[in-house]
Amino acid sequence: MPGPVPLTDWPALPGVRHEQLHAGGIDVHLASSGPEDGRPVLLLHGFPELWFSWRHQLRALGEAGYRVLAPDLRGVGGTAAPANPDTYDLLHLVRDAVGVLDALHLERATVVGHDCGAPPAWWTAAIHPQRVQAVAGLSVPFLPRAPEPPVPIMREHLGEDFYIVHFQEPGVAEAMLARDVRRTLATTRQWSRSWGEVEDDVPPCPPSMTEDELGVFAAAYARTGFTGGLNWYRNLDRNQRVMGEWDGVHVTVPALFVQGSRDPVRHFMPAAAMDGLVDDLRIEILDGADHWIQQERPADISALLLGFLAATGGPGRRD
Repeated sequence: MPGPVPLTDWPALPGVRHEQLHAGGIDVHLASSGPEDGRPVLLLHGFPELWFSWRHQLRALGEAGYRVLAPDLRGVGGTAAPANPDTYDLLHLVRDAVGVLDALHLERATVVGHDCGAPPAWWTAAIHPQRVQAVAGLSVPFLPRAPEPPVPIMREHLGEDFYIVHFQEPGVAEAMLARDVRRTLATTRQWSRSWGEVEDDVPPCPPSMTEDELGVFAAAYARTGFTGGLNWYRNLDRNQRVMGEWDGVHVTVPALFVQGSRDPVRHFMPAAAMDGLVDDLRIEILDGADHWIQQERPADISALLLGFLAATGGPGRRD
């Protein structure tokens, strides 16, 4: 896999700083905003995303006085991509999240995750509640450890063309996604094998961003490839094994879950999946919103997060 994106290649956004940290045993690219004495908020992006997915929240939360921390997750953007695919399991992603706090000498933070960043956010709160003031998941709820390895079940019931099943063979999905990076990132279709066989469609820019903003994602993934994010999916069965120690664990810190009413994830991972697993939970369903919720509805998400932060820890600056 090519190397990470250099610090100098990121777009300059007002109030956003960039640095490299050593966290979780790897070099992590961190974008941040807000005062250094502000209450820390750690934002974990999904796939195929980057720290840049949080650009609106970096501004809104930072201007409200919070210290906003948006790393690229391992294997993505400006963060290192270990060669061993086993090091992309949930335990490593949780270790990276805690490692960012350790590198910055922070005792606790509110942790927010979207899409593939939601599971490490939830599990950081579940495994390390002493390090998490509160937790918020966007689009993907907290799910218990699967009773059986999930990929064989998906293969049996959804077939070889289901995107998560298709992702499992190293090299195949990478080549498909990298063939036309802009098309890959702009499409609204599932990244199935049959989608990959079509080469002549030119999807429009998603309404949640400008063409220049789409170009930030496209340039980053054109440089790094897609293996890092795909490795998160390739660890679903491994996660089922390594998370056994925490079978039945609850999220005990204050929690917020936000999902769009039009998000297809609702059909197989609804908010009700958390019943009995999250002790202090607030649920918000945004009418008309889809999956890429913090970019599609930035003002709504920023307002919900600011209200949640105020309710669970007070204003941005520390007392």
